[in-house]
Amino acid sequence: MDFLHAVLFAILQGATELFPVSSLGHAVIVPKLLHWGIEQSSPGFLPFLVMLHLGTAIGMLIYFWRDWAAMLRGVLGRGYAVEVAVQRNILAKLVTATIPVVIIAFLVKKPVEHLFDRPRIACLFLVANAGLLLLGEFLRTRGTKRDDNLTYTDAVIIGLFQCLALLPGISRSGAAIVGALRRGIAHEAAAKFSFLIGTPAIFAAAVLEVPKLAHAHELHALFGTALIAALISGLVAFASTAFLMRYFRDHDSWALKPFAYYCAAAGAGAFVLISIGL
Repeated sequence: MDFLHAVLFAILQGATELFPVSSLGHAVIVPKLLHWGIEQSSPGFLPFLVMLHLGTAIGMLIYFWRDWAAMLRGVLGRGYAVEVAVQRNILAKLVTATIPVVIIAFLVKKPVEHLFDRPRIACLFLVANAGLLLLGEFLRTRGTKRDDNLTYTDAVIIGLFQCLALLPGISRSGAAIVGALRRGIAHEAAAKFSFLIGTPAIFAAAVLEVPKLAHAHELHALFGTALIAALISGLVAFASTAFLMRYFRDHDSWALKPFAYYCAAAGAGAFVLISIGL
């Protein structure tokens, strides 16, 4: 992978991880569609993507630093008793929502990893992601729940929806938002909770994969490029998060629909172009 492609990947990752359009699906489809000649089944490709995810997670962590700092104060028992209880409750729900994807990812990693180098399958899942987003808007339960008054059932269901993103083309943030909408959480609060639970999940993936990038002999040359790309990805993720939080606040009645239409058109169009060899 040359430096230009790494930078383009970083920009793509930083935006699509937060937008409900599947970063993994785009990472599989775009190189094939643009004939970048990247071997996606190579030993360095998945760890490189995880480095970009790590940069994205850091960008999200910086954006929500006040929330994470408040939760840390709650864990340490700093502040008024009521606030400490609230922050511990939020953190407990985040942990609860993260558990399902940790378990299911461990169980299905081997069966699904062969899909990562099959662009046409990713295209089909991108179309399926469009259906998921539209279904989420259609079946949403109107409510005013926030991250500080979710139940453990809410957290588990959101976490289970997030597991759909183990398939390339299904958006993690989009699936989690759909799960939250079904539980009566408005778009802005759903997006915030989705972004918050994404941070530990991404960091966990990095803990497993980054050492491979750092220590595997054939990947040494890629490591410096990956670090620069991760920084770019983090900057783009920070900007994307800032935009999306305003967007979901201002368009609560139909916020997922434009992303659904994009995924349907992009997935179907890419499938046709790849199939005919263009």
